[in-house]
Amino acid sequence: MSRELVYYIAVSLDGFIADPDGGYDAFLSDGDHTSVIFGEYADALPAHAHAALGISPPRTRFDTVVMGWNTLVPALDAGIASPYPHLRQIVASRREREVDPAVTLTADPAAVVNELKAQDGLDIWLCGGGALAGALLPQVDRLVLKRHPVVFGSGVPLFGDAPFAARPFAPVRSRAFDSGVVIEEFAAEK
Repeated sequence: MSRELVYYIAVSLDGFIADPDGGYDAFLSDGDHTSVIFGEYADALPAHAHAALGISPPRTRFDTVVMGWNTLVPALDAGIASPYPHLRQIVASRREREVDPAVTLTADPAAVVNELKAQDGLDIWLCGGGALAGALLPQVDRLVLKRHPVVFGSGVPLFGDAPFAARPFAPVRSRAFDSGVVIEEFAAEK
């Protein structure tokens, strides 16, 4: 099986991954849907969450995370310079910045993703943000959407302000939880 770019993200009913200020506190942090987050997708938890839960990353789903600068900022603001030390961390930024040695900056995330896909390894997690996801949409192989039962009205769109380009994705799996969260998986049609 080839390595895939997987956009695994929480999203509101109206398609936003964060509020207008980049916050995500409106998403449910408790509920029966967390069994999937802490189980199947534990590689996508930051190190401080692993420590708080008393678990280790399983290293079975992802070995690399790709994120935009604004996605990294909340961790930096909390004093966490390397939020995913168990993953190769790639951060897209249009300008040079000082980052932890464990974090690699890139001004060309599409080229980096192409290089990563050509290498052996586990899947690549596209963590966010919306603008980066919009730029990488042609390379996204799989969507895993944690759709929360909340409407934002405005905020950071799932794919930023990407231009219109209809691209079909086939439904793979959908799981509804008593919490109201629905985890939906789609594969890009080739």
